[in-house]
Amino acid sequence: MADRANAEPPLTVDRRDFVKLAGVAAAAVGTPATAALAQVAQTERVTSQPAPPLVADETTADILVDTLITWGATHVFGIVGDGINPIVEALRKRQDRIAFIGVRHEEAAAFMAGGMAKHGGRLGVCLATTGPGAVHLMNGLYDAAYDNAPVVAITGTTFHDLEGMRFMQSVDTVKLMQDVALFNERVTGPANAVMLVNRACRAALAGRGVAHLTIAKDVQRQVLSADKPSPENHGGRTSSSWSPPMGTPPADQLRAAAEVINAGKRIAILAGQGCANAVPQLRRLAGSLGAPVAKAYLAKALLPDDDPLTTGGIGHLGTAPSQWAMQACDTVLILGSTMPWIDYYPKPGQARGVQIDIKPDHIGLKYPVEVGLTGDMGATLDALMPLLRAEPDRGFLAEAQTRMRDWRSLLDRVETTQKGPRLRPQTAMRALSDFAPANALFSMDCGANTHFAARHIQIRDDQSWTGSGTLVTMASALPLAIAGAFAHPGRPSIAVAGDGGLAMLMAELSTAVLHGLYVKVMVLNNDALAQVKGEQREIGAQEYGCKLGHIDFAAYARAVGAKGFSAGSVADLRPAVQTWLSTPGAALLDVQVDAEEESQRPDKVTA
Repeated sequence: MADRANAEPPLTVDRRDFVKLAGVAAAAVGTPATAALAQVAQTERVTSQPAPPLVADETTADILVDTLITWGATHVFGIVGDGINPIVEALRKRQDRIAFIGVRHEEAAAFMAGGMAKHGGRLGVCLATTGPGAVHLMNGLYDAAYDNAPVVAITGTTFHDLEGMRFMQSVDTVKLMQDVALFNERVTGPANAVMLVNRACRAALAGRGVAHLTIAKDVQRQVLSADKPSPENHGGRTSSSWSPPMGTPPADQLRAAAEVINAGKRIAILAGQGCANAVPQLRRLAGSLGAPVAKAYLAKALLPDDDPLTTGGIGHLGTAPSQWAMQACDTVLILGSTMPWIDYYPKPGQARGVQIDIKPDHIGLKYPVEVGLTGDMGATLDALMPLLRAEPDRGFLAEAQTRMRDWRSLLDRVETTQKGPRLRPQTAMRALSDFAPANALFSMDCGANTHFAARHIQIRDDQSWTGSGTLVTMASALPLAIAGAFAHPGRPSIAVAGDGGLAMLMAELSTAVLHGLYVKVMVLNNDALAQVKGEQREIGAQEYGCKLGHIDFAAYARAVGAKGFSAGSVADLRPAVQTWLSTPGAALLDVQVDAEEESQRPDKVTA
């Protein structure tokens, strides 16, 4: 079978890397390689791309996979099934250019596709068979959609002439995906695939979300030469290249924003993952204005936690100094964030606001800003900075820095004070933070474990961080860590999970073992859904339904071929963490922690 991809002329910037650049705004953090690539993309010309020749004996499945390769997809995550066998065969024939990664549950496949965007800054792809397989994708796809991660989801469907006839596994996947997908279409044949797959990839990258294509079993096998075009399809083609927008707002809007900022004396910045490609500009802005930077959860790795410009995280998982900065400022700059906790923004009327975001519908979504600027973050800040006056009074930033020193002292007391026979989870996070490799990728679950990790892991330069930011779903940590290991071979990919979240998709540890991945899992094991226990108490309810029963996760890890370790005391913990992290391949550390230690809001953290 002829190879359409080989017929394409090379680009000045490698297309795979170019698409990686395009998707990086959806990633939780940028990497040095991505930052360098961004510089290339702004200065080098990307050559035009003629449409590659079509080959008569190519099937719809062949066209689908070739197009995904053209758009820079490197991995497809899913489970094989009879409803997608032609697509799997097309992937098998091209395994030297795109890897199919068989997982244990399609939910994990969708998480991993989102993880390729969050950790790898590239287009993620997941594949599910007809009916139940497609249904299983949904939680991971919602996570990608809510966190602005570009993902193409491909599903099989029943034979095209049996749809609507209650045939086996006949789920209407277009209706199923209607809410989660920003592009959602049924592929009707190979000629249609030539155009639609390009559109799906472009939509996912441009809209920073999920695009879905469903293809009937028999349509997947149809060859191009047998596809009779409609009277109005005169050989329609679409382009398989796309440039990320680098636009800036109009001059009058920039001046209006500068007027608000220049009038402020106590300016605070809330920075989100939309700043991933604009960290140098963020540093210059904060330094010039004397403005402390509070980091949204997915933006934890924008600045290292010991950077004098940051007050760390914000919201329920954040720090008291970030909370103070938002309560004490007279001006707030919201940069690439829709941080969900409304009570952690300044009170309406307290502070004037300016917001910058690539998505117009994000402007004013959580706080009534006076001026909203829509555009590329780096380009917009570059255009805005010359209009701003440097703030000579550093008192507001100095006060934030003093509060940060006090906050770190409080965390240190928490981490080194034991209350009972079992370990405090904060102590476990401190050990992980101290020993984690300098280039570690962190992937988070959801629950009390996430609160402890967000506060007590001190992120450093060259480390990366992601999790389930807005959907806040359990089970995300392990599949995201697996995606990180595929996206960055050789870098240690660390999952932090609670026992409840890990139990949901723990079979994926065998996926990491099968592929020899450098994946490390730390599970905070307290035999309970600890955060919900605390929430039930908060509303005056009795604890109910939170007990999990004990799982020996270390024994499970060994059963699937990983290394398994345990720690249950202060004496055991730090040596166990060092051994676990230094062990080659996939390894799990089961840390027995206090079930009565619950997450607390920043203003309630006590030793």
